[in-house]
Amino acid sequence: MSKLFDDSHRRLQREFDTERLADRIEARLFREQLSQDDRSIIERMDMFFLATADAAGRPNCSYKGGDPGFVRVVDEHTLVFPNYDGNGMFISMGNALENAHVGLLFIDFENQQRLRVNGLARIEPSDSLEPAYPEAQFIVKVTVRQVFPNCPRYIHKMQLVERSRFVPRAAVPTPVPGWKRMDWACDVLPAADPARTPEKS
Repeated sequence: MSKLFDDSHRRLQREFDTERLADRIEARLFREQLSQDDRSIIERMDMFFLATADAAGRPNCSYKGGDPGFVRVVDEHTLVFPNYDGNGMFISMGNALENAHVGLLFIDFENQQRLRVNGLARIEPSDSLEPAYPEAQFIVKVTVRQVFPNCPRYIHKMQLVERSRFVPRAAVPTPVPGWKRMDWACDVLPAADPARTPEKS
């Protein structure tokens, strides 16, 4: 009995004669907890893609970035990441409030590796984890349900040019993004938003 494949997956596997291969991959690579190798990959990443869906099952995919280690592996069943200031729509996190099932895709473009982690997300206060993430609005704790690597052959080999200067860092002032000072946005920002402070000349 597969823990990974449903009837819809099996239908395509049978059509393209990949059922035996899929079963072998599940047997060899699929797991329900994080390994030390998984931790090593996750905690050196500075980005991942987050898949969520609303209560009606409509999907959304978003990019999450930070400094290496911004996603922490708490234990073999749990990882956490911060929610930093964004555009205020909270589409991904709003989805997670009504449908806790999430998928995280980590891609190491330099070493051409990728790892999928599926699980259940819940939002917790930013001060519920030590050390705290600078300027995090809250943290997202994911209870891991499925872990499996993917074939890396279609990953383009790329190198980092520069990390975002907008990632919050301890003891470093975080710059205000330019769009927050534009006419269409500046008058509807949250009351405590740093962009409401006049720009120094």
